[in-house]
Amino acid sequence: MRTEVVSEPGSAARPNEDFAGVGLPAYGQGGCVIVLDGVTPPDSGTGCLHSVPWFTARLGGSLTELTVSDPDLTLPEILSAAIARTAESHAATCDLSHPRTPQATVVLVRWSADSVEYLVLSDSTLLLESPDGTVTPVLDDRLSRLSRASLASDAVADATVRNKEGGFFTAAADPSVASRAVTGTLPRDGVRALAALTDGATRWVEKFREGDWRDCFTVVRKEGARALVERVRALEEADREERAFLRRSKTHDDATVVYVEL
Repeated sequence: MRTEVVSEPGSAARPNEDFAGVGLPAYGQGGCVIVLDGVTPPDSGTGCLHSVPWFTARLGGSLTELTVSDPDLTLPEILSAAIARTAESHAATCDLSHPRTPQATVVLVRWSADSVEYLVLSDSTLLLESPDGTVTPVLDDRLSRLSRASLASDAVADATVRNKEGGFFTAAADPSVASRAVTGTLPRDGVRALAALTDGATRWVEKFREGDWRDCFTVVRKEGARALVERVRALEEADREERAFLRRSKTHDDATVVYVEL
């Protein structure tokens, strides 16, 4: 088995809000991957005393423990329990009803000798490679399907579409959002390798249109996870002034890639 983890902050002046982990329990032929992309809050605040990195570390730690230690739980049950545990740890000090309370996207994968299970919530991406080389993206595309008008401002997005029916969902303080995730199970022998990426890394496909998902996966498999991040950074620098691709988005975003060959 080959594993590779790369996580790079978008700016040296800001902490990395992503979380990445690979768990390889001592029992059986199993393992797990957890990737979170913390949602950067607006300057108006979150109603919380804690930072986004604090939140992603707590949630990611709980996800890792539960996924490795309790194979009888389903992935939505694991995510629900991890959200509840994290919320309980700061409910007494923070306003968890605030629409911008710390939150994150989620990619969660667990494999055993027989199967590969996956869960994706919000706009991080999971790529699955079959033995014949076919690459299948697993996407939660609810955010990308929202109209530009509905995302015209943070205030509108918070009030009408963030963790709302008809909008999009993230892991924040409500355990019930786990039921909204994209989930599935495949035979173990149907997955040769996988890659989990935050949207700072998927810009190579989704923003800059340098290739499709198969091309992206090939870069990671042949050149390494860091090579993909370096390619994204070079494209971001080239587009820094023109903003032809990134428009009003920040120049650099935290970028995380986890690659596993089963």
